[in-house]
Amino acid sequence: MADQQEPAGEEVEYVLHLFITGATPNSTRAVRNIKEICELYLKGRYELLIVDIYQQPELAQHEQLIGAPTLIKRRPGLVRRLVGDLSDRERVLKALGITPLMS
Repeated sequence: MADQQEPAGEEVEYVLHLFITGATPNSTRAVRNIKEICELYLKGRYELLIVDIYQQPELAQHEQLIGAPTLIKRRPGLVRRLVGDLSDRERVLKALGITPLMS
């Protein structure tokens, strides 16, 4: 399962790869959480690739993953890795370098 989301036309700012293990509860939560974060904070500025490591184990091996789900931020800035279901939104936003706008 490789699910890719890309905005039309313009260059993306954020390149994110999420490695999951099938339809496990943690993987399902991670997909839902990162999609929600991307739509709320990065709409039109991100590329999200979701990789099921059961279907593509060579990609997980190449990345030397220590757990799943794992989110890898490729751009912008330094490569960052987050392991878990991404439910701690504040931690995810900080790792992505996103400062939420306060109301």
